[in-house]
Amino acid sequence: MSSAPTGRPAPDDHGASPIRQMSLWPPPRSSRHNAKRRRGVIVMSGAAVLLLGAAGGAAWALRDRADTPMSEASVPDSYAGTWSGEMSQQDADGNHILDWDAQVKLESGAERGVSVWATLNCRGSLSLTERHGDRLVFDYVETYDPDARCIDESELTLTPGSTTGTLEATWNAVSHDGTPMISTGTLR
Repeated sequence: MSSAPTGRPAPDDHGASPIRQMSLWPPPRSSRHNAKRRRGVIVMSGAAVLLLGAAGGAAWALRDRADTPMSEASVPDSYAGTWSGEMSQQDADGNHILDWDAQVKLESGAERGVSVWATLNCRGSLSLTERHGDRLVFDYVETYDPDARCIDESELTLTPGSTTGTLEATWNAVSHDGTPMISTGTLR
């Protein structure tokens, strides 16, 4: 055996280990985090696609409204105010079901309103969905019904009444059991 030094510490030497090999090249990259990077790229790509799709959808939706001035897509001055009246409800066969008091609140230039069905103790929000000349169509969505007596969703159509200062109202709905219901009345 040779007693020449090897450059390595002896097994019982507790000193620091000398550098064994040195490379001029960086160590290989760990692949441990590649999945996170790929996932991040996929998520960002998906978000970009959704954003572009939303922008395209908004442009498409606005395309049809470009010909209609904003004032025509909102409540006109002649419909603004609080309107009240009695509604008469019938089923699809024309059989009388119920009379109830309705109140509709609309603001000029707005696209939303509020409806209160006092007799039935219900409230809901109105969203303007169509305007054809003097005819306005709103979607009604119930927001308050503690006794579960009212229809959750319906459609309200308003047209000028036969006398000045009145509106003709028609509510179209489907009852909880699937029966089509129509309520008509004059609001003042």
